[in-house]
Amino acid sequence: MELLTTIQALAKTYAAEFIAVRRHLHAHPELSYQEFETSLFVQEQLRIMGIGFEQKATTGLVALIEGNDPSSRVIALRADMDALQIQEENQVSYCSVNEGKMHACGHDVHTSILLGAAKILNETKDQWSGTVKLLFQPGEEKNPGGASFMIRDGALENPSPSGIIALHVHPGLPVGKLSFRKGRVMASADEIYITIKGKGGHAAAPHLTADTILIASQLIVSLQQIISRNNNPLSPSVLSICSIQGGHTTNVIPSEVKLKGTFRAMDEAWRFKAHELIAKQAIGLVESMGGEIDLLIDIGYPTVDNDPAFTGANWQLAETYMGKENVEETEMRMGAEDFGYYTQQIPGCFFRLGVRNEAKGIVHNVHTPKFDIDENAIETGMGIMAWLGANANIGH
Repeated sequence: MELLTTIQALAKTYAAEFIAVRRHLHAHPELSYQEFETSLFVQEQLRIMGIGFEQKATTGLVALIEGNDPSSRVIALRADMDALQIQEENQVSYCSVNEGKMHACGHDVHTSILLGAAKILNETKDQWSGTVKLLFQPGEEKNPGGASFMIRDGALENPSPSGIIALHVHPGLPVGKLSFRKGRVMASADEIYITIKGKGGHAAAPHLTADTILIASQLIVSLQQIISRNNNPLSPSVLSICSIQGGHTTNVIPSEVKLKGTFRAMDEAWRFKAHELIAKQAIGLVESMGGEIDLLIDIGYPTVDNDPAFTGANWQLAETYMGKENVEETEMRMGAEDFGYYTQQIPGCFFRLGVRNEAKGIVHNVHTPKFDIDENAIETGMGIMAWLGANANIGH
């Protein structure tokens, strides 16, 4: 177990260095497909380590670390780099300096951890066999998903990995813990955009208008019934209309109302059947009430499917590294991740990294203005990613 203790020791030694990396990234967030400075920063870190890289998908990067007998095994490790359009409310020294932008989903953590794992793997490459392929990916937060562009640009080729691994921060899991799940673990996600148009007019004379507000209200309720009455209740599915924009005063029925929402499903066949039902119901209802409709269902990420054998093997490796008592089964989630694109191509393992610390007040969920992590998770994350990178294999 010499490699195990070496990786654990290096993770502890380098933890402070990569906490500093995380703080730099956290303070300088960039939105999806705009990660130009982030990419340059990661490139410089790889140069310092002596690790070569190629650019993919404009701001994405692919790097290789070769151990003994490089062609014997190729495993990919992936981190995403983009931030969200959220104004940070944390009072910390590394608070975002970019107005209205925040690493509220932990991608700064993911990137820092993969850089830390890269340093460990590069320093121990004479102690393990095969090749580890590092993917630093843009645009996880925005359709169509940076993973699709990385795949398009050949990130899974030359050499082709037999499996791919990624972690994600989990505010519901205490720091020092990991969680895994075999099989389907996250939902598909599609975006819905609806514009309802009609003859506007005075609120005192609705009979002379097509009441777009009323039509929109009926449609929102009707779409919920479409989902609840047609989907198998044993298969999770969620439709949420999250934005209504229309009208500007108390006595004018507007000529246009816009709705935005998201549809998520755990079953790919039902997913696309639901698209047809949503479109049929929306068009029929709006037109029957005298309105016109523009409807766009923007196809987003597929489900994330963890390969059972590959995930089971990595789960066991994690128990060896962390201790069995620190590795749990994670819950199925209706959140979405463009990691699903990778799992459509090759066996994947997407697991969770605990970052919660109630004693420190670190309890806020992702995608909120006060999200933060217990930074001890950096040491855990870089160590486990290096350990899996050095040992993961298909069929073992």
